[in-house]
Amino acid sequence: MRRDIFQAIADPTRRAILTLIAVQSMTPNAIAEHFNTTRQAVSKHLKILAECKLVRPEQQGREIYYQLEIDKMKEIDQWLEQFRKIWESRFDQLDHLLLNLKNQKK
Repeated sequence: MRRDIFQAIADPTRRAILTLIAVQSMTPNAIAEHFNTTRQAVSKHLKILAECKLVRPEQQGREIYYQLEIDKMKEIDQWLEQFRKIWESRFDQLDHLLLNLKNQKK
């Protein structure tokens, strides 16, 4: 089954994993320590994130470290940008309305 990045980030645990490894690369064991779940469950989440290319595993000796793929995260940001523009426009309209109401009361 082919997953996309939005399916991957729909899960709160996977979003939390992305937040953790955004700061530094981590092993699955180190990631699992932050959750009240099994190491196998964390590995499954990492597998999904890797399939979507949101994280990249890197072998260092006997350990595998997962790191965030910034370019893939940019895809999410680009998709959200369209909504950000709408929200900013609406907030600007609200600011204008509130300013007019405030000026009318004077």
